[in-house]
Amino acid sequence: MIKELAEFGKRIRTGHDALKDEPISIDLIINEDGSFDSFIGIEKISRKAEALNSKKGKARLLLDKAEELICYGGEESKKKHQLFLDKLFLYNDLEILAPVFSFYTSNKEKGIDKAILEFKNQVGEKERAGNIAFRVNDIRLHEQQVVYDAIIERFEKEQTQQMVGQKKCCSVCGKYDFPVLDQPHGLIKRVPDGQSAGCALVSYNEKAFESYYLKGNDNSSVCTNCAKNYVEGLNWLLAHGSEKLIEDKKGKSKGQYVYSNRKNFGSDTAMIYWTKEEESTDEMNLLDNPDAGQVTNLIDSVANAKGNGAKYIKPNQFYSCTLSGAAARIAIRDWIEISLEDYRKNIAKWFQDIAIQNDGVLKYSRLYFLSQAGHNTNLSNDSTNSRIANHLWKAALLKDYVPPLWILASVLKRIRYIEPVEEGKKRNDPISSERASLIRLILNRNNSKNGTIMNEQLDTANVGIAYLFGRIFAVQVAIQRAAIGKNINAGIREVFFSSASTNPAPAFGRIMRLTQRHLTKLKQEDSGAFTVLDRKLQELCRTINPSDFPSIFSLEEQGQFALGYYHQKQKDFEDYKEHQNNKLKSTTVEE
Repeated sequence: MIKELAEFGKRIRTGHDALKDEPISIDLIINEDGSFDSFIGIEKISRKAEALNSKKGKARLLLDKAEELICYGGEESKKKHQLFLDKLFLYNDLEILAPVFSFYTSNKEKGIDKAILEFKNQVGEKERAGNIAFRVNDIRLHEQQVVYDAIIERFEKEQTQQMVGQKKCCSVCGKYDFPVLDQPHGLIKRVPDGQSAGCALVSYNEKAFESYYLKGNDNSSVCTNCAKNYVEGLNWLLAHGSEKLIEDKKGKSKGQYVYSNRKNFGSDTAMIYWTKEEESTDEMNLLDNPDAGQVTNLIDSVANAKGNGAKYIKPNQFYSCTLSGAAARIAIRDWIEISLEDYRKNIAKWFQDIAIQNDGVLKYSRLYFLSQAGHNTNLSNDSTNSRIANHLWKAALLKDYVPPLWILASVLKRIRYIEPVEEGKKRNDPISSERASLIRLILNRNNSKNGTIMNEQLDTANVGIAYLFGRIFAVQVAIQRAAIGKNINAGIREVFFSSASTNPAPAFGRIMRLTQRHLTKLKQEDSGAFTVLDRKLQELCRTINPSDFPSIFSLEEQGQFALGYYHQKQKDFEDYKEHQNNKLKSTTVEE
C-alpha cells in the first residue's frame, strides 16, 4: 500500500523535494534597514517554501507562525523563536536577507521590538494563528529564486552527509539512493476522527515496537524520498477537490466542497481511491447518484466488452484504502487492489445485486443511503453507519465479497422497531426500498453458491417457506386496510410483524383469525375487493401444508420473509395502479 501511495505521490509532486507549498495569511512588511512597517492580512494563499516533514523541534526559513517569527506567546514561544533564529542565521551569507538580519539584530528596537507591540493592534485575534511571510519592497523574500536555490543546496548537502557510511535498502523502492533515518515521515491531515494537527501513518514511539537494535522509524526502513512521496500522496487524496453547486431538496443551489478521490461515510471513516496511471473513474459517481440510464449502459457495456487480449501487458490498476484516525495515528481498515477492468465489472455487478422493484421501476439506491438503512439515524455518533459503509464499499468493489450477516440482523432490528408517529401523520412502511435492497444483497452474496437467489421483484416460482409467509402477511395487511381503511393506529403490520417474521406458528394463528373477521366485513361492504383479496390469500395458503408451519425462522429466513412482504406489497401496488388506469380509460370511452 505504501509503495503505491509513494508512486502516486511521486506522480503528483512538482518541483524539488526541498520545497513544498505552504499557506500564507499575513505579510510582515519591513524596510531596507530592517525597521518594521506594518502587518497586512491577506486572503490565504499557498506558495513554495522550505519543506519540513515534521515541525516538532524545527522551524521553517522565513515563513512560520507568530510564535517563531516574533516570539509571540508564552514561555514555549521562546524556544520556537530560537529555533527560527538558528535556522535563519544558517543563511547569513544571502545578501537578499540583510533587511531580515537587521530586523532581529542591528535595528532591533525599530524592528522586532516594534513588531511585537503592533502585532495585537494590527492583526485580529482570529487571524493570528496563520503563517507570516517577510516582505520588502513588495517582494516576499522566501519566494525569491536565490532563496530557493540556497534551500535546495543545503538540503542536498545534508542528504549526502546522511548517506555517508549508510547502506540501508529502502523497503518501499528497494534502492539505496536516499537515507533511511529515524525521523518522522510527515503528518497526514484531514484524517477523520484524527488530530487536527495531523496523524502519522508510520510511527514508533515506544521501545516495545522496536527490534534488532534499531531505533524509532529506522525500524520501518523507508527512505526519506519514499516517505515524502507517500505523505504527499495521502495528503492530496484526503484533501483534493473543488467547490461545486449542489441542489438541496427544496431546489436551492449552494456551494459545497466536493472531494475528488475521497468518500466520507460516518464521522470516523474515509475511503480514498486512485489509479496507478491517470484514468477516469466516472463509475464512482454512480455510487452517489445512480442514474438508471447510466447504470443500464454500464451493465450493458461490461457485458459486451471483450477481455484484454494483451496477455503480457499488465492492465491499469485501481486502488482503495479505508482509514480512520486513532489519536495521533492512522488506522488502516482495508486495502483493495484490482485491475481497472475488474473495477468496472464489479461495480456493474454491484448494481445488479442491489436492484429492487419500486413503484413499478427498478431502483438503484445510493451507497450512503444503504449504509444508513441498518442503523438508527437519530444517533449522530453512531459508528454503525461507517462500519456498514465499509463493508458495502468492499462489496461494490469486489464482486465476490460477502457482507457479514450482522448487517442483516441490524436491518431487521430497525424494521421491527415501531417508531412513534405524531397524531394526524402517516406512518411510513418500515421496509423501505433501501432496506429491501440491502437485504437482497446480503442474502444473495451469502447464498450465492448453495441457496435460493432472491430476485429484484416478485418471484412466484420461489416456494421458500419464509418468502411465502412474507407474501401472505402482505396480503393480510392489505385485507385489513381494505376493510377498515387507512387510518389504523396499530394494525397487523405494526403489532405482528416482529413475531410473524421470527415465530410464525403462534403468530399466524392469531393473524388468521383477525383476517377472517376483516374478510367478513369486506364481503358485506365491497364484494369486488373481497373476491380479489380472498382468492389471492387462498392461492398462497394452498401451497403451504399446516404441518409446514415452522415455530421459528433463522436470520436468513427472516430476511426472506421481509423481502416476500416487500415484493408482494409492490406487486399489489402495481396491480392497483393498473386497475385505476383501466377504470379511467373505460370512463373516458363511455363519455
